[in-house]
Amino acid sequence: MTRKPTAVVTGASSGIGEATARRLAREGYDVVAAARRRDRLEQLAEEVPGVRPVTLDVTDEDSVRAFAESVATCDVLVNNAGGGLGVETVAESSPADWRWMYEVNVLGTLRITKALLPKLIASGDGVLVMVTSTAGLITYETGGGYCAAKHAQTAVTETLRLELCGEPVRVVEICPGMVRTEEFSLNRARGDAETAALPYQGVAEPLVADDVADAIAWCVTRPSHVNVDRLVLRPRAQAAQHKVHRVGAGD
Repeated sequence: MTRKPTAVVTGASSGIGEATARRLAREGYDVVAAARRRDRLEQLAEEVPGVRPVTLDVTDEDSVRAFAESVATCDVLVNNAGGGLGVETVAESSPADWRWMYEVNVLGTLRITKALLPKLIASGDGVLVMVTSTAGLITYETGGGYCAAKHAQTAVTETLRLELCGEPVRVVEICPGMVRTEEFSLNRARGDAETAALPYQGVAEPLVADDVADAIAWCVTRPSHVNVDRLVLRPRAQAAQHKVHRVGAGD
C-alpha cells in the first residue's frame, strides 16, 4: 500500500496555519498540526480527519527535538509559526520586542527546518514552504522590527534554495500582504482591538486565512519538477504596502 504523504504545519492553532492544515488534509495529506496551544490543536483534529495534533514551541530546542523525533516521515513542511509585536517607530521600539520577533520568525524557522530537513530529503520529493510576508520585501513606517525579521526569513529561504539545489526538495516562499485573521493584528497591537483594526479600516475585502492556504496548497501540489520560488498575494484593494484603496477615503 502506498503511504499517504505527510505534511507538517507549524503555527497550526489559528489563522493561516489552521487553514493550511485543514486544506492539506482535504488534499489527501496526513497533517501534523503543530503549535503551543494543545487544546486548539485537539479541537482541529476532532473536526478534520487526517490531522494529528502535536505540541511544539519553535523557540525551544528541546521541544523541537522531541517534535522531530515524533514525526516518522515528512514530505511537506510549512513554516508558518511567527508573528509581530509592537507598532512603534524604530526610535520608540523595544529591543525585547525585536528579539522576540527574531526568535520566533527567524530562529524558530531555522530550528524546525534543520530538524526536519533530513526527512524532507529522504522523502525523495520534499516541499519546504516558508510563509513570510510582503514585509520581507519592503519596509514601512512603524514596522521596523517585523520587517527586519521577515527580511531575515526571506534571506534564509533564498539561501536554502541555493544550498539545496540538486536535492529532491523544492523551496517555496509565500509572501502575503494584508491578511485579516483572528489574532495576528490583535497580538501585534498587544490586545488593543481599536489599534488592531486600523490597518483594515475601509478595506472591503482583505485577504483571509483561507486565501493564503489555497495558495500554499496550489504550490505544494504542482508537479515535482515545478518550483514556485515566490508567490506574492495581496487583496485587490492593496496595490503596494502604501497604496490601499479604502472605502470613503477619497474614492
